[in-house]
Amino acid sequence: MHKSNMPLSGARTLYQLFLVTLMVLLAACSSLRLAYNHGDTLLYWWIDGYVDLNSDQKEWVREDIDKLFHWHRKTQLQDYVQILQTAQRQLTAGPTQADLQTDVDDIKQRTESLLLKAAPELADLTRSLQADQIATLERKFAANNADFRKKNMRGDREAQQKFRYKKSMEQFELWFGSFTSEQEAAIRQASDARPLNNEIWLDERVRRQKNILALARRVQSEKLGKEATVAAIQELIKDGFERLENSERKAFFDSYEQANLQLVLTVIKLATPAQKAHAQKRMQGWIDDFRTLATDQK
Repeated sequence: MHKSNMPLSGARTLYQLFLVTLMVLLAACSSLRLAYNHGDTLLYWWIDGYVDLNSDQKEWVREDIDKLFHWHRKTQLQDYVQILQTAQRQLTAGPTQADLQTDVDDIKQRTESLLLKAAPELADLTRSLQADQIATLERKFAANNADFRKKNMRGDREAQQKFRYKKSMEQFELWFGSFTSEQEAAIRQASDARPLNNEIWLDERVRRQKNILALARRVQSEKLGKEATVAAIQELIKDGFERLENSERKAFFDSYEQANLQLVLTVIKLATPAQKAHAQKRMQGWIDDFRTLATDQK
């Protein structure tokens, strides 16, 4: 099998990071098992959309994605089971805001650990990137930002709050089913209580993208060695997480996170026994799917 100058180990780790995003999308699917079983194809097209794979890359990229999904089935899905089981217990007992904060902190820690572990392989990948691939990535970032503006920043404050509320309701309805008009009014009030500043979120997106592109171009132009590239990537990863705690926008980030947790608590407190049973059934279905997928030899 022909391979490009992109090391397979570096590419594999990139796909692991892409899979974090993919799993978020899969969690919103009504048939998780079906979506996961087609995830290799979805991930291939997702990657191709960001870097425009060339003819030399396509064959081994597909093969490497297959290997990734095998790894993911065997090593990660049981963690998802544990997370969902914790959510089931909390829903039954009635979670506190501290419980939800612990859940959020756990997810952040898991994500940061995965990225830091991947730094050496990401260094191999970054050192192999071509100028046209970096340019393609930059254009994709720009297109994503334009889409963010179109969806999240259209109209006045009321229009933006309404759009944000509708996005939240899509997730809540997935978990709990339909809500009454009275429940929706209370949820809308809690949603609108969250700080609203899409300019900040856009600026943070652009900041992260510029840092990624700058690192890729620096590695290419200075022909950085492996050790220096690993160090630069680790610094970039840590900055992304530490910024939430140490930036000039910490007060905004903290207030937004706490308001989000309060929104979730509001929904749980408003939920009827039937709605909670719907959520429990949904979670159990995903637990069963993850357990089946973990033992699937596909």
